[in-house]
Amino acid sequence: MDKVDLKKYGIETHGTVHRNIPAGSLVEKALLNGEGRLSRAGALCINTGEHTGRSPNDKFIVDTPAVHDKIAWGKVNKPVSKEVFDIVYNEVCKHFTDKDLYVFDGFAGANPEYSYAFRIVNEKPSQNLFISNLLIKPTHRELQHFTEDFLILVAPEYKVDYKTLGLNSEVAILIDFERHLVVIAGTGYCGEIKKCVFTIMNYMLPQRNVFTMHCSANVGEDGKTALFFGLSGTGKTTLSADPNRKLIGDDEHGWSRTTVFNFEGGCYAKCIGLSKETEPEIWDAVRFGAVAENVQLFEDSRVIDFNDDSITENTRVGYPVNFIANIDPKGVAPIPKTIFFLAADAFGVLPPISRLSSDAAIYHFVSGYTSKLAGTEAGITEPEATFSTCFGEPFLPLDPLLYANMFERRVGKANANVFLVNTGWVGGSYGVGKRIPLKYTRRMINAAINGELDYVAYETDPYFNLDIPKFCPDIPSELLDPKATWTHKDQYDETAKKLVKMFEENFKQYENFPERVKKAGPHLD
Repeated sequence: MDKVDLKKYGIETHGTVHRNIPAGSLVEKALLNGEGRLSRAGALCINTGEHTGRSPNDKFIVDTPAVHDKIAWGKVNKPVSKEVFDIVYNEVCKHFTDKDLYVFDGFAGANPEYSYAFRIVNEKPSQNLFISNLLIKPTHRELQHFTEDFLILVAPEYKVDYKTLGLNSEVAILIDFERHLVVIAGTGYCGEIKKCVFTIMNYMLPQRNVFTMHCSANVGEDGKTALFFGLSGTGKTTLSADPNRKLIGDDEHGWSRTTVFNFEGGCYAKCIGLSKETEPEIWDAVRFGAVAENVQLFEDSRVIDFNDDSITENTRVGYPVNFIANIDPKGVAPIPKTIFFLAADAFGVLPPISRLSSDAAIYHFVSGYTSKLAGTEAGITEPEATFSTCFGEPFLPLDPLLYANMFERRVGKANANVFLVNTGWVGGSYGVGKRIPLKYTRRMINAAINGELDYVAYETDPYFNLDIPKFCPDIPSELLDPKATWTHKDQYDETAKKLVKMFEENFKQYENFPERVKKAGPHLD
């Protein structure tokens, strides 16, 4: 592929610079470098080292007059000076001096009107393969005339002198919105690259009146689009990969006046517990060209043991979206008719499906609730509520009210139905109850999309202020009412009240939201 001159960025390497080389070549180079092993199906299996997930405490935004008043500064968006950024940037450029480098030029945003060009410079071919899977690949003509909008340097082997610079650790994820530059240093976790791109899109597009979303999306033959919002582990990727509907994308989308469009050219699926029986589309995508992070192989067969969490519970696989058989190749679809908020409720008290009013939809969109399971992290002995603003708090540089207002306007104009779906537990909390069977969740979602829940009777849940359908085709009626599934009703009441208080406490931070929205959420009065 055409050579690229990196000197204009301050990078002068004595090694070879590879630009947009094929997946096979990147796999070969990664294997020669000792970066991973091939599974029996051909996936490149890598270990990301010390960091097996994102490092949110090490992410900073360069504070300059041009961006200062736009950023929602706080625990997520922490400022760093231009001077510190420049020191890290220049040190990474020096670090690259004796390295072979891998450049990928690609796009984020399947709608050409709202697309941005990204140039990624990696020191590891495995990470270059990952981001070439996740971004939209340019055509030969586009590559010939490529000019990046943003440059991202990725140096996992460079450790930052954080004590001198006043940073938090040897890891640094630094974003300069004004100069369109990003540096990622000290971490081998591939998701950091993907999420920096998402953060940039969440900054740029709302200023162009495009609502940005942490969600998956699919579309039916009838042209009806569905969105699936949810945090990690709630089922976004799984539920949007439906053999009867075309996948638009599994994680990041924009909603313009007339379209929903994928930001990415690939998928990044959590794969702990993956099986061919329950998730055949994703199972078949873990093959040559895919990058699997922190999985273990059965030594005798080289088959991936998807149940092995000895390295991390956060095992992942990144693959091109066309590895999924039933996709919309354009990555663009009509505005949605149905929206789902997914919550893996380990408390076991949320109904499997409930319909939200317009105000309740805003409340739950802003709350972004799910829960962590006992035993998945050190010190967690019972379910723990997790709230992430707008289902994407770590990646939202602007005021949450701005995203909430855009959500309200878009949903109102689309006249879309919004449902809250519990993909977690019923009959008791985690350890006592049981996980809602995936086949039932899929059936409830299809009933909502097909309009089968439009004309059934509903009753209001007294704790969570949710409208619960009294009937859903092919679903046991006792499953729809969460309290009915608990043997000890008093324990249900106690647990539900506990979760309601968590909702109320979390929403106190949104004092500037309208009273009607606050009242639409869970309450104990």
